[in-house]
Amino acid sequence: MNPSILVDEFEHYSAWRDAVYVRVEALRSWLANQELDDPESDMRLAQLLERLQEDTLNIAFVAEFSRGKSELINAIFFSDYRQRVLPSSAGRTTMCPTELYFDPLRRPSLRLLPIDSKTRPGSIADFKRDSDAWTEFPLDLDSAESMSGVLMHLADTTPVDAATAESYGLIDTDDPETAHMLARDGQIAIPRWRHALINFPHPLLKQGLVILDTPGLNAIGTEPELTLSMLPSAHAVLFLLAADTGVTKSDIDIWRKHIAPVHGATSARMVVMNKIDGLWDELKSDAAIDAEISRQVASSAALLELPPSQVYPVSAQKALVAKVQGNQALLVRSRLPQLEAALTQELIPCKQRLVSESAQATVEDIVVKTTELLETRLATLQDQVDELASLRGKNRDVIQHMMTKANEDKEHFERGLQQFNALRVVFSSQVIALRERLGMHILQQEVQKARLGMERSRFSAGLRETMTHFFRQMDDNLTASSDSIQEIRAMMTAMYQKFSNEHGLAAVNPPDFSLHRYRKEMARLEQIFDERFNTLYKMVTLGQRQLTARFFETLANKVVQVFEVANSETEAWLKALIAPMESQIREHTLQLRRRLDSVSRIHAATETLDERIDELDATMTSVSDMLDNLARINSRIYDALADKPGATRLAQTA
Repeated sequence: MNPSILVDEFEHYSAWRDAVYVRVEALRSWLANQELDDPESDMRLAQLLERLQEDTLNIAFVAEFSRGKSELINAIFFSDYRQRVLPSSAGRTTMCPTELYFDPLRRPSLRLLPIDSKTRPGSIADFKRDSDAWTEFPLDLDSAESMSGVLMHLADTTPVDAATAESYGLIDTDDPETAHMLARDGQIAIPRWRHALINFPHPLLKQGLVILDTPGLNAIGTEPELTLSMLPSAHAVLFLLAADTGVTKSDIDIWRKHIAPVHGATSARMVVMNKIDGLWDELKSDAAIDAEISRQVASSAALLELPPSQVYPVSAQKALVAKVQGNQALLVRSRLPQLEAALTQELIPCKQRLVSESAQATVEDIVVKTTELLETRLATLQDQVDELASLRGKNRDVIQHMMTKANEDKEHFERGLQQFNALRVVFSSQVIALRERLGMHILQQEVQKARLGMERSRFSAGLRETMTHFFRQMDDNLTASSDSIQEIRAMMTAMYQKFSNEHGLAAVNPPDFSLHRYRKEMARLEQIFDERFNTLYKMVTLGQRQLTARFFETLANKVVQVFEVANSETEAWLKALIAPMESQIREHTLQLRRRLDSVSRIHAATETLDERIDELDATMTSVSDMLDNLARINSRIYDALADKPGATRLAQTA
């Protein structure tokens, strides 16, 4: 049987990423060996290599209970393992959000975060940094039975009283069904675990695939981090319905509140109508069955306000059986290949394009800057050769005049350096002001103010006012920072132009930079707050108060992450802004000294003229070779990024 289209394409993507990594590493090493690197360029290439090495492809599966998410994950990704990696037997279902990934620094294991962590401060990301907060079960990869038994802990529940469940934000005592369950014995079964991490050495997980299994509206509603971070950062979200239940009210709630495109960053969203084998009827013709499935698809699409082409009917259970048994006819009937093909076409090319664009932008900036440096060096060397060649047969007075002229040029450039150093003082003061507006210290102060404001407020109006002020202040800081960025860039553009005109340095257009995407992300977070405020913040129960506090802490943590990235990229831009000028100044200073040295040596002993010209010619040949080598290295990176035939093979011999 042919392997899954998605699995095969993901393996190809992983090989492509490895090829790009090898080529970029070759560029970084070559620059260092030729002494053409600088701290800013080396840092950017190191960051690019780190991103390529740690690159992940995140796919989230979202549905209410008993829609068959775990079985679909098993069918798409783990059928070649010849067993169910995730438990999906009847009556046993994953009760908490679960991440499948591979970390070579940890043993294969299931780690579980106890449900009572909901009453402690900290987000899921915070708890991930605290190993002691988790209960860990090792996975015995040599025993399918043992591993299956360990993974059954994902379905663990624990009975608690109403007050405890409410303090976790897991129940609404006004709900009639909840009240009925509590009336029987005063207790209700809740998930034993808040979050699960499965470290599993599957080949796809080793290559960077990360799978998020999210069970039900209640899990999403009580974990703000899912809404604010995990789902928006997923590269694809598969939302599951069941053909036997149709689209329920909770299905619609999940789709509209947490998955629909209004929430932003996810690249692909697909609706999967699972369990179509329940519609297979031996008393009906294939055409009649297909028509019934089409009617179900159309009905589901209409309720979710989607075109029917975005709803994929499948039978995950039959697809898994077909793959394990090698039954091609059953696999075709399960319709899983159509879903895999659609996921492949939407997910992999989009992910590859994003990585390619990021890598190409970094490499292009560094290659262009290095090329300009080498071309300037070559032109300066040619000027020196021409200047020295003109001295052949000249008397010492002419050579003395040339030496005087070289000294004058050096002194003129040094006066220009004084202007540049004065500019550096202004640049530094503007950078300090920018860091003050955008800095983490100011952000932490605003977070603390908002936290205190929310703690003091007992009414929804006060909460809304506090959060509105918080977001307005953050937007004001970003706006003021954007103005500073434009002022700094305009100043540096003028200085580049001045040095180019007065000293013949290569014309450089300073890189542009914008904080627009961070303002857009803050607007997205504010929108989520507004929507959640209208549905969650009734402020009448202890559970809702605690959920409010947890939501704010998660929101604040996400805002901190946004500002951390904004600060990091702003710092990188500031370095990229000043580094080319500093490199050109260093190069020009070096060439002026060499020129003066050459003329001085010739003035002292005219017989060294031809020797010095020969030295310069040899240096020019070396610089020309550097330009050729740089162009070849850049071409190899471009070929790898473009995924041209043979790119992977070339990477292995680079």
